[in-house]
Order: sequence, then C-alpha cells, then structure tokens
Amino acid sequence: MPKFKPIRQTRVSDEVTEQIKQSILLGDFKAGDKLPSEHELMEQFQVSRVTVREAIRNLENAGFLATRQGASGGAYVTELSFERLADAFLDLFLVDKISMPELCQARQIIEPEVARVAAMKITPEYSKMLIAALEDEEKPVRTLFDDLETKTTVHTILVEICGNRFIEALVKSLMRVTRQVVATVHQSSESLHPAGMHRPIVEAVLAGKPDEAAEAMRLHAIEFGEIMIEMEKRFRQNMMPGFTVKIPGESSSSILNEKVK
Repeated sequence: MPKFKPIRQTRVSDEVTEQIKQSILLGDFKAGDKLPSEHELMEQFQVSRVTVREAIRNLENAGFLATRQGASGGAYVTELSFERLADAFLDLFLVDKISMPELCQARQIIEPEVARVAAMKITPEYSKMLIAALEDEEKPVRTLFDDLETKTTVHTILVEICGNRFIEALVKSLMRVTRQVVATVHQSSESLHPAGMHRPIVEAVLAGKPDEAAEAMRLHAIEFGEIMIEMEKRFRQNMMPGFTVKIPGESSSSILNEKVK
C-alpha cells in the first residue's frame, strides 16, 4: 500500500484527490482494488471525514472510482476507458458547447480517412463483418434502439479496422452524440438513414480502394450531416428546464436547468 503524505494546504480535498489519483495512475491501486477505509484515509492524510468524502466524490465523478454499499462496500478503482471521453462530448453537446455543424465537420474530416485506412487494412474476417452489417441494415426496422445500433455498426467496424484506439474513441463519441439527438427527436430512422447509404463505402473498402472509400464516406458524411443539422434545431426546442433525455437501452442523462454561459 502506498504511503500517503499528510495534507497541510488550504485546498486539502484537491490535494487528497490528486494523491489518490496519482496512486491509481502509477499502479499502486489497480482496477477492482478497494481503497483504504475512510478512517484509514483520514489518518494517513490527517484530514477530516468530510474532506475524504469530497475527494472520493471527485474521483468518482472523474471515472476513477465507483462506490458500493453493503458489507463489502467502499470505494473501488474502476477500469479506465475512453467512455469518459464519450460522456464529455455528450455533456458539451447537451449544454450547447458543441453544435451539430461542428460535429458534422469533425466527421467529414475524420471518417473519410478512417474509410481510407480501412480499405488498406481490410481482412477476410472484417470483410465478413461488414457484409453482415449491410445485410442487417436491409432488414425491417424493429425498435428505435435496434435501428440506431444497426445503422452505426458499419462506422464502428471501419474504425476498429484502423487499429487506432484514440481515433476509435473519437468516432464512437461522435456516434453517441448522434444517437442522442435521434433518440430525442424521435424522427423515423427510415427517412433519416435509409438502408443502402453505407453500401458505396463498404464496397470500396472490400475492394481495397482507399481513395474511393474516402470519397464515398465524405459524401455520406455531408449528406447525413445536413439531416442532423436540421434535427438539432428540433432537439434544442425539446430541451426544456429539467427535461431528461434517454437513449433507448442506455442510462438517461439529465439536462442542466440552465445552459452554461
């Protein structure tokens, strides 16, 4: 167990937060490990229970810890992932700090290169996955959630082919914001993203033609982006004080009562 240093600064909770965070990042605590009890942390840091609880809450909000109740309760270290990045993108969009035109421009820059790289790195296994994804898109629509998942599968497969985890996190974050808008506005997914829109992209990737794949994705991003920009207008109109939006199959996110200025 790491030896924590006593805190003798004014912003004690921030220092406690930082020391525990550094211990996690340095591997002193690994995913699944339980932190020392509140009493032990109070003694090591020489701070109050309120300060310890505030530090733990800060780390929980940042995604480093998860608290459990019951006999085996306490603060446990979580597995760090890019999910926090997706949450940050979504939160910024919800409070109008990121607009749909900006999101669509990002997709027009990033995703054509994703398609280009995928065409250069395509494998027989990924080919089967892309073909299956196209076939799923042509099946009758069941629920909004299922259709949202189906229509984003091609994008997910393409970015996975690239093998760059950071780019994968960015694309998946953009996909999540898109799903949030669609789920809130409740527009028919048939008219929003009809089957076949991905076919030119997939065919170029399967043929190993990087330039054609990139151009097909660029055109798709522009076409779909225009639809999403119009949808954002309705999305903002639906955002009333205290309004809660929910992606089918995912946990809900509460809109702030006031937009951040």
